[in-house]
Amino acid sequence: MNRYPYAVGHLMAVPYRKMADIADLTPGEQVELWDQAAFAQKILRAVIRAEGFNIGLNLGKVAGAGVADHLHLHIVPRWEGDNNFMPVLSNTRVMAEALDALYVKLIEVR
Repeated sequence: MNRYPYAVGHLMAVPYRKMADIADLTPGEQVELWDQAAFAQKILRAVIRAEGFNIGLNLGKVAGAGVADHLHLHIVPRWEGDNNFMPVLSNTRVMAEALDALYVKLIEVR
């Protein structure tokens, strides 16, 4: 789970090896990363009824990577009419559920 989420249920898929660029991952690691994203979508749909997702990578400091030398894939659930990125940029977040409570629900589904 993302400690600083953009939305409730914001998860991250992270390779075991510390790499800065997706091209440096083995083909197996690339597949595993996308498999993790698919699994995250499945459990987020089941647990919090996500209607859509923003999924992506921030590669490099200039692209917004908080940890520039360790790539991670963001899986951000979305709903019709939810807030956009602007509240995050202005340091205002609205979370409908605490991270620890959601974590328990997600673990129960796996």
